[in-house]
Order: sequence, then C-alpha cells, then structure tokens
Amino acid sequence: MFDWWFRIKFWKRVLLGFVLGTLAGWAFGKDAEVWFGPIGDLYVTLISMIAVPLVFFAVINAVASLSGQKSIAALAGRTFLWFALTAVLAVGVGLLFGWLIQPGAGVGHLVVASDYVPRTVPGPLDMLLNLVPSNPFQALGGAATAKLADGTKVLVPRSGTVLQVIFFAGLVGFAMVKLGDKVAGVRTLVGEASVLMIQVTRYVLEFTPLGTFGLIAALVGGYGFEQLRPLLSFVVALYLACAFHIVVVYSGLLLAHGLNPLKFFRGAAPAMEVAFVASSSFAALPVSLRSATHNLGVDRDYAGFAVPLGATIKMDGCGAIYPALAAVFISQYAGIELSLTQYLIIALASVLGSFGTAGVPGTAVIMATVVLSAAGLPLETIGYLYAIDRVLDMMRTMTNVTGQVLVPVLVARETGLLDRRVYEAAVSNVGVPAGDAAEPVSGKE
Repeated sequence: MFDWWFRIKFWKRVLLGFVLGTLAGWAFGKDAEVWFGPIGDLYVTLISMIAVPLVFFAVINAVASLSGQKSIAALAGRTFLWFALTAVLAVGVGLLFGWLIQPGAGVGHLVVASDYVPRTVPGPLDMLLNLVPSNPFQALGGAATAKLADGTKVLVPRSGTVLQVIFFAGLVGFAMVKLGDKVAGVRTLVGEASVLMIQVTRYVLEFTPLGTFGLIAALVGGYGFEQLRPLLSFVVALYLACAFHIVVVYSGLLLAHGLNPLKFFRGAAPAMEVAFVASSSFAALPVSLRSATHNLGVDRDYAGFAVPLGATIKMDGCGAIYPALAAVFISQYAGIELSLTQYLIIALASVLGSFGTAGVPGTAVIMATVVLSAAGLPLETIGYLYAIDRVLDMMRTMTNVTGQVLVPVLVARETGLLDRRVYEAAVSNVGVPAGDAAEPVSGKE
C-alpha cells in the first residue's frame, strides 16, 4: 500500500519534510510551535526510546565478535587517533575562518542572553569517575527529554551517560569472550537482540520525515530574525567553517584512502539530515549506525563499537570549530589581540576538552567555557552567543555526526573491515525498503 512512499529515497523524504516545515513555520508563526511542535517532540521521544538498547546490544555483540577476529584494543587505538587528528584539523579550520571573516570586528554593543546561566565545568577526575556507572540499570535509563529555555525539546543524560552504557556493555562482551561456550546461549540471545533492535530502528526511522517537519516548523515559527541580526556574521562564519571542514577536509581524507567522497556523502546523508534538524548526536545515533553499515559497508561489529563511541566524544563542530571560532570572535569583539601562545592554548584546550566533556549536556557551551578560560578571555561573553545557540547547534551537530560516520569508514578501510561493494553502491535509504527487501550484509574486503 505504501510501496510508493518507500521507493522515494530517504533523504528526499526528509528534505520534503524540511521544506514543508519551513513553509509551515513561516505561515503559522508562533502558532507553529503549538500546532506542530508536539510532532517533533514525539520524534525525539521515539529516538530516545530506541537509542540506549540499540547501543547496549550492539556494543556487547561487537566486543564479543571482534575479540575473535581483530584486536579490539588496536581498533580502538586507531579510532581514537583519527578522532584526535580530525579534531586538530577542525580547530585549525575554526581559527582560519575566524581570522578570514573577522566576525567580532565592527559588531555593536551586545547584551548577554537573559536565559544564559554560566556552566560549571566538571574536573578531569570527575569525568573519569563518571565513566563507571554506580548502577548499570540507571545508566541504561540514562536518556531523558528536557526543554531548553526557548522551549526546544532535547535529549539529555539523566542518571547515566552513553559512555557508561558502552563501558558496562564492553565488560559484558569481554566476559562473554572469556567464558566461551559456557554462555553460548547468551551470546546467541544478544546477537538476536541486536538484530531485533536494528529492525525496530528501521521502523522508527520511517517517522523521520514527519519529525523533521515538526521540528523545523516549530523552530522557524518560534525564532525571529531579529535575534540573528546582531550576530549574523558569526552565524555565517560558523556555517562556512563547518561546510569547509565537511566538504574539503573530510573529502581530502577520503581521497587519501582511495574512497570516493560523493559515495560517502550519499550514504551519510540520512544521518547528516537528522543531526541538522534534531541538533543532537544522540538523536542521530541510530541513523548514523545504519548509515555506516547499511549504506557505506562498515563491518557491523566494528561500527557497533565505534559509532556510539563517536557520538559521545567525537565533536568536531561543538568541541573544536565552535570553541576556536568563539574565542577569536570574543577576542575581536573585546579588542584583545591573541598571541601565538594563546592560539596554541585554544587549539590544545579544544582538542583535549572535546574528549573530556563527553556525555555532558550543553557540550558546546561547556567547551567554549573551557577554551575561553584557558586562553584568559572573559567568560561571561559566551552569553552573547547563547541567544542564537539553537541555530548554531544545527550546523555544529551535523558536522559532529558527519565525523562520527567518517572515522569508522576510514578505520574500516585501513583494517579491511570495509565492504567496498556496499560502499561503491552507497544508498541513502535507512528505513524500511519497498517490499521489505533484505538489507545488504557488510563484510570485509
């Protein structure tokens, strides 16, 4: 009955929801938040429902399977290395565009957003201790929905974080490897549960076009252009910097690995779209995982480990480009000339801080606070940017998620865990295909 709908490529359906949502928001104004906002809220809740169990079973299955074929420590080390290298490049892009566009020069007097509350930055020891859940069942219930000051509904950690889920699931996976045949039944059950959650994910993702419509309609209807006008140069600088990082830097890395960038962007498009409209790496996680395996041919076991990890600590947009650009903007606005030492401090703080603030709500604001503090810049000035944070977060998050899919592709290519046939035939559909056709199974070269 709905085969015609499923035959339309996923990205086109999401794009249609985006366009119609924009028109609805423009036509209905503030009423769009009331009429269409609940549709977007429902979509965010559905994603929240599936994300944690999907990660839990995927990581257990991944650790148990990878231990038998590849050194998971070597894979993890290679993945972390690429996380760090791409973060360094992202910081450089942020600083470059801050220097080229000069977003803080000539800006009139700005007022700190009325709803801005200074963030307390957790210490390094707190971050490390937070990796271990005191109660794994609380960690598994670690995602909740909350509303920001502007009414936007977002996903936030509750009593645990995704990193805690990954930590506990990793321990369970290693225990299964150690016990071998003694837990053969449990291993089979976990594998079947992982497949089951993938199928549930496919169903939920079919709601994405409608959820996109609701989220964008509420955003456009509730957001006035007057809020953007004073900081339009900063918005332009951020969007250009993120676009450059995605199109130029990521494409260069793909070409260096002998991979066609157009194939990558076609396969990653669904995750990028969801990230843009939902402004949450966690919300995009199920789509990112499907895009990496189903569309781009990354080995499912490796992707089940790398993509969730990336969703918590791989933040090229929020943790690298934005803090670097914000530091340059604030220095220009305040008339403070940055020294070479301060530039180096900004770069180092951005890269290290992006790993350290994993799982903390409002990562971008936390990261900017860390970088400004390290560089000796006035902390309260981050409140100038807070009023437009939702618009900034769309592009930041899309950059985050693109990197979270890119790194597993690069590592899979280097280690023989990439199915080139799937990659070269990259598709953009991650939902239920017409006729419920069987999905490709990613393997190895």
